[in-house]
Parts: sequence; C-alpha cells; structure tokens
Amino acid sequence: MRARIPKQGGAQDMNAMIRQAQKMQDKITELQEDIEARDFTASVGGGAVEVVVTGKKNIKSLTIKPEVVDPEDIEMLQDLVISAVNEAIANVEKVTEEEMTKVTGGVSLPGLF
Repeated sequence: MRARIPKQGGAQDMNAMIRQAQKMQDKITELQEDIEARDFTASVGGGAVEVVVTGKKNIKSLTIKPEVVDPEDIEMLQDLVISAVNEAIANVEKVTEEEMTKVTGGVSLPGLF
C-alpha cells in the first residue's frame, strides 16, 4: 500500500502545521512557567491547618494552629496535614488541566504535565 501524498500545497501545508505546532508548544511552555511560579493554598479543619504549595508541587509553607496540637491525638493532626497537602496538590493539577485545555483546544497530550 502506498502512502498518499497531496500534490498541491503539500510543503506549504506541512510548514503551516509545523508553525502551528511550534506556537502551541510555546504557549504550553509559557503556561508551565506561569503555573510553576504560582502558589496554591489549601486549608482544612476550619482553618486549623493551612498549606501552601508551589506550581511545582513543593510545599512552601505549613501553618498549624496551636489549639489543634493535642499530644493525645497525633493521628488527627497527621490526617489534617495529609488532607491539606493532598488538597493543595489537587488544586495545582486542576488548574493545570483547565489551563492546558484552553491552550490545546481540548486535545489530550499525555505526559505533558
């Protein structure tokens, strides 16, 4: 089976597609840099635990109100911290996905973020 190659405008069409792909790649790179520069905050337990993570999903700060520190119930505090961190990371992923959808027009590009 032979490949069908368009006879007219083939090179021009290919160049246009390459330029369009490069523009999309530039927008994606810009988006990645923008998200990585942002901070995402999550608060749980009525504000008892607050975490700030970067767009790179690194913890920037963790605030724990003294009244939730109970030496008799360390597990509750651990659960609150885990919940806050997971929520903040989920926020990063949600915003990333929403912004990527805008840039790619809904085309799925697995492994980009």
